[in-house]
Amino acid sequence: MTAVIWVCGVLLTVGAVLAVIRAEKGPSMLDRTIALDIVVTTMIAAVALYAAVERRTDVVPILVVLSLVGFVGSVTIARFAAVEPEGEGRVRTREEIAAQEAERMNAEDQAEGTRRSGRREGYDEHHGGGAEGEVRE
Repeated sequence: MTAVIWVCGVLLTVGAVLAVIRAEKGPSMLDRTIALDIVVTTMIAAVALYAAVERRTDVVPILVVLSLVGFVGSVTIARFAAVEPEGEGRVRTREEIAAQEAERMNAEDQAEGTRRSGRREGYDEHHGGGAEGEVRE
C-alpha cells in the first residue's frame, strides 16, 4: 500500500511541476489558465490522497473550497480574456436604455409606415384610385 501512495505522490508532483512550467512559458493566456487549473486540480488530488491515507473526513470542506477557488478563478480569467465588442459588458444607464428603445420604436414605425404606403400605392394602382379608408390590412 505504501508503494501506491508514493507512486501517486510522485505522479502528482510531476504533474504540478510540468503545469507550473507550462504556466511560466505560456505563450498564450489560455495556456496559462489551463496550467493553473491543473495546479489547483493537483492540489485537490494531493489533499484527497492525504485524506485517504490518514482516513480523515474532516478534510472534505477543504476539498470543496479548493474546487470552488479553481472554478471561480477559471471563470474569472475566461470572463476577462474574452473579446467583447465595444460597449458590451458594461451597465447602461436608464437614459441610454430609454434612448435605445425609442430609437428602435422609431425605426419600427418608419418601417411600418413604408410598408403601409407601399400597400396603398399598389392598391391604388390596381383599383384605379380610391380613398385611404378603402385599404384593408
